[in-house]
Parts: sequence; C-alpha cells; structure tokens
Amino acid sequence: MQPLTEVVSRTVVLRERNIDTDQIIPARFLTTTERKGLGKHAFNDWRSLPDGSPNPEFPFNRAENIGARILVAGRNFGCGSSREHAPWALTDLGLRAVISAEIADIFRSNALKSGLLPIVLDEAIVDELLEQPGVELRIDVAQRSVTLPDGRRVQFPLDAFAQTCLLEGVDQLGFLLKQSPAISQFEQQRQTQEFRHAS
Repeated sequence: MQPLTEVVSRTVVLRERNIDTDQIIPARFLTTTERKGLGKHAFNDWRSLPDGSPNPEFPFNRAENIGARILVAGRNFGCGSSREHAPWALTDLGLRAVISAEIADIFRSNALKSGLLPIVLDEAIVDELLEQPGVELRIDVAQRSVTLPDGRRVQFPLDAFAQTCLLEGVDQLGFLLKQSPAISQFEQQRQTQEFRHAS
C-alpha cells in the first residue's frame, strides 16, 4: 500500500444514490483474490452497452475523466454486500478518495484497509460538487481537510488509527508488524522480570 498524504485531482461524478458493491464490482468478477486488474471491471454493467461496447455517456469512459483520482457520489455509497473487491476495484481504477454525504460502514472499513480514503461531507457541499464535475480538489490527510474550488476548507471525520495507517501506507497487519521491535523488547523485559521473581 502506498502512503496517502495528499490527493490533488479533478473529480469524476456519479450522481446516483445507493450505489451498492455489486454495481461497483459485479459478483461474476469475484473469482480472484488478486487486486491487480479489477479496475477494468469496476462499474462494468454501467460502463458497457448491451452489445458490449463502451457506453460513451458513462463518466469513467469519458476522456476528460482519465486520470481523475477523486470520485464524488450520491448518498449511501458502497451499500450492499461486504466484498473487499469493491475498494480494490476502485483503487485499481486509479481512485484514491471517494466523497459522499453517506458511505456504508463496511465499505468504509474495507476502503481504509485498501488505501482508499472514504470522505463524508455535509450533504449541501456534496450536492455542490455533484453539480460541478471535473473541479479540482485538494485533500490533506494529515489535516483531515478538503479544499474546495472556491478556497473553502472543510474538515472530514477520520479516526486517528486509520489516519496513521494511510499516512504510513500500511494496513492493520502492517502497522502491527512495524511494532515488532517494541513487542520483542517488551517480551524480553517481561521474561527478565519473571526470571528475577522466580529466583
């Protein structure tokens, strides 16, 4: 996982509400535990027309959205099943942050473990962004803030542990492994103390 300290990018917008994880990555693409390559299937059934050709109206198929790293979506993003493949597909697509007025709890947890930053903002601000696709935003993970196109800076909630993991580019297991020297030192000190008491 790459450290995530800042995201400066144009936005790509999906105005739909209640975008569930089966729409993000349809179940038929869940036959792998590899993250790489899932991005090509993200929003698969929306990106393609019935004949299999690309839907030119779908935002992720439009040339102006190539390289966008911030998705702004309608309320209740990531609802449905708990599949980890959903944030994997979005990160493989190139996204580093999702902004919505409401993000499903399980999706939010899986996203943070995958290096994808789920940001919940006030609905009025999200509505503004939904009506202005392609604007540039600056996300500062250390400050937990989003700088809007007009210069306003708004805060978003992010717990301290998740923030640390994002800034250091580690998941929960990676964070624990980084503590190995301190854990080993503690165990050694404890064994020494127990030996002294036993003597």
